[in-house]
Amino acid sequence: MRKLLVLALVGLVAQLIDGSLGMAYGLTSSTLLLVAGVAPAAASASVHLAEIGTTLAAGVAHWRFGNVDWRVVTRIALPGAIGAFAGATVLSSISTEAAAPWMAGILFTLGAYLLVRFARPLRTDRVGGRLRGRFLSPLGLVAGFVDATGGGGWGPVATPALLVSGRMEPRKVIGSVDTAEFVVAGAASVGFLIGLGTEGFLLPTVAALLIGGLIAAPLAAWLVRIVPAQLLGAAVGGVIVLTNARTLIRSAELDGPARPALYALLAAGWLAALVFAVRALRRTRRARAEAASASAAAAAPAATSPAAAEEVRADLAAAATSTSR
Repeated sequence: MRKLLVLALVGLVAQLIDGSLGMAYGLTSSTLLLVAGVAPAAASASVHLAEIGTTLAAGVAHWRFGNVDWRVVTRIALPGAIGAFAGATVLSSISTEAAAPWMAGILFTLGAYLLVRFARPLRTDRVGGRLRGRFLSPLGLVAGFVDATGGGGWGPVATPALLVSGRMEPRKVIGSVDTAEFVVAGAASVGFLIGLGTEGFLLPTVAALLIGGLIAAPLAAWLVRIVPAQLLGAAVGGVIVLTNARTLIRSAELDGPARPALYALLAAGWLAALVFAVRALRRTRRARAEAASASAAAAAPAATSPAAAEEVRADLAAAATSTSR
C-alpha cells in the first residue's frame, strides 16, 4: 500500500512538471520503475497506459485555458502515433540503449539554446508564417518513436523543437504537445499490447500513476497560463540540459570529482539564465508601462484637469502591467 501511495505521489509530481513544462512525465515515472527493477518494456508499457488518462485530462484542461493550437496538434499527433506504435513494437523485443547518448546530445544542444534565447529579452513580434507540415510531421514521427522506446521522450523532443522555432507562445507549445500526447500514448499502448500481451502492463502501478496525474492536470494547465514566457522558457531549457547531461555523463563513464563538478557547473549556468530572464522580464514590463503612460499623456484632452489626466495615466499603466503578466 505504501508503495502505491508513493507511486501516486510520483504521478502527481510528474504530471505537474509535464503539464507546466511540456515534458518529464514519462521520464520521471519510467526512471522510478526501472530503479525498482521493472523491465524496460513493461515500465514503458505501464507508463503509457497511465498516460492515456493523464494526457486526456491535461488536454481538456489546456483547451479550457486556451493553451492549445489544434492545427499543430493534428499535424504532430498522427505521425507521433505511427512512430509510437513502431517504437513500442521494437522495444517489445529489442533494446535501444545504444541510441540514448546520440539523442541526449541533440536534446542537450536544444536545451542550451533555449537557456541562451530566453535569458535575453524576447522579441515582441513573431516570426512570420505558420509551422509547416513538412516540419511538424517528421517531428511527431521521431518524437513518438523515441517516446515509446525510451519510456518517455515525446515532450523532450517535441517541446524544445517547437519552442526554438519561435512561432508559438511557450504556453501554446506546451498545451499542444500535451494534448497530442493522448493519441501518442494510445498508439504506444496498442503496440505494447500486441508485443507483450496483457501481462506486460502492471495494472496497480498504472492505477497509482493515473490517480496522481489526474489530480495534478488542471493545476498544471493553470500554472502554464500564468507563468511568464520568459521564465517558462528558461525553466524548460534547464530541465532539458540537466536531464540529458545525466545520460551523456554516464555514457562517457566520468567518475570521481569530474561528475559533481560538471553538475555544479550546469546548475550554476541554469541559475544564471534564470536571473537574466527575470531581469529581462522586468525591463520589458517597465518599458511597456512607460510606453502606456506616454500614450495616456498624449491622448489626454487639454481641457481635462491635471488630476484627472494623472488618474487616466495611472489606470492605463496598471492595465499594461497586468496584461504583460
